Parts: sequence; structure tokens; C-alpha cells
Amino acid sequence: MKQWALILGASSGIGAACARKLAESGFNIYGIYLRKPQSVIDNLTDYIKSQNVDVCFHKMNAMNEDKRLEAINNLKDLGQVKCFIHSIAFGTLKPMISKNNESTLDSKNIDMTLSVMGSSLVYWAQALYQNNLLAKGSQIFSMTSAGGRKQWPSYGAVSMAKATLESASRQLAIELASDGIGVNAIQAGVTDTPALRKIPGNEKMIDFAIQNNPSGRLTSPEDIAEYIQILAQSNNSWMTGNVIRIDGGEDIIG
Repeated sequence: MKQWALILGASSGIGAACARKLAESGFNIYGIYLRKPQSVIDNLTDYIKSQNVDVCFHKMNAMNEDKRLEAINNLKDLGQVKCFIHSIAFGTLKPMISKNNESTLDSKNIDMTLSVMGSSLVYWAQALYQNNLLAKGSQIFSMTSAGGRKQWPSYGAVSMAKATLESASRQLAIELASDGIGVNAIQAGVTDTPALRKIPGNEKMIDFAIQNNPSGRLTSPEDIAEYIQILAQSNNSWMTGNVIRIDGGEDIIG
């Protein structure tokens, strides 16, 4: 049976880097994306196909239940999901409190951000498990950041979502342990991605990260992808329920 990597947020940043690296290791790629132009998807598809693996990109809202079922049914016809990566970067960047008449977070903003970036991990994991797409040795990775426990202006809703994501990852880890399925959150350092550039005040965040990283640079999507490439190939689930830092030592200093 063919082994697949299912990647939510596969069209750019860490998700795209993981798609390329896992294809290099022989994984077939099923990518979920929402907004990237077709030219970007075509270029990524061409590279993945050049690794002599199969690839399918599915344009959809990852929170849409009908679309999720459609993707799951497609995967059932393709093979087993050896690796599931939750790498969705989509949330509202507003302050909680208005001091200068700026727009603030409302319930819709918070609920959407928590659902898309946090609890959607649970819904996808449930669907994969209930449809027998996960097996002993499957690995689940969720993409978190230091923002799950550190604050930044206008980052409140995303910070809440990252904390939710980490908690959900731990809970899934204990519930899937007896099935031999590993679940870990990956805490990337400040990573140079399109999502980073959307954060208000990102220039200060970037400067701070570079100054505090022992290597004097930001984390790259490829840094993350290379480690996931290694971890995804393992059939051992004994490392589970962790928040794994891949940041060049940034967090222990900053």
C-alpha cells in the first residue's frame, strides 16, 4: 500500500518545504491549500513529481466538513497516511484592547482563529483515524511557536490558538499511544515565511530573533522540513506528546 503525507497548508512556507523534503524521501504528497495562485501549485507539483512520487493538491477550506470528508474519501482510494502535518497559518491579528480607536478582536475573530489554527487538528485526526487511514507507525505533527506562551502586540488570538494546538496535540498523543501513532508539536523558531510578514511589528520581531539566536539568523522552512523528513520516516511512536523546539537555540536565550 502506498504511503502518503497529508499536509494542511501545503502551498507555502513550512508546509511547502515539508512537501518537497518528504517527496525526496519517497512520500506521496496530498496537499491542502486555500489561497495560492495556480502557478505556485503547478511549480510545486512539478518538483514533487520529479521525485517519482504521486501528488494531489486539493484547494479547500480545511474547516469545511464536507470538503474534509471529500479529501478523506480521496485518500481512502490512494493508500495509508504515514505522516499528517498541520501547518495552517491563518488567523486574525488585532489587539484585544483598543487604546487608539483601532479595531479589536471580536468573538468571530477569536472563534475562527482558534478553530482554524487549533481545533481543526482534532477534527482531521478524528476523520483519519475513523476511516482507518492512520496505522501503527503513523506520525502526526502540528506546527506551533513560542507564541503559545509568549506574547506579542496584536498576536493574542494566534497565541491562544497555538496554546490550543499544543494541548490538543498532547491529548491526541495519549489517546493514540496504544495504536502506535506518534503525535508531537513542532515549535519552530521565528521563521521567514509569508505569515511572519503579516504580523504587525514583524520587523522588530525579526531583529530580536536574529540578535538572540546563537547562529545569528532566522529559522528557515527548510530547517523544519529536514527534521520532519527524519521523524516522519520512523515507525517508532515512543517519542510522543512533546513540543519539539527546532530553532537553533533561539528559545533558550530569548
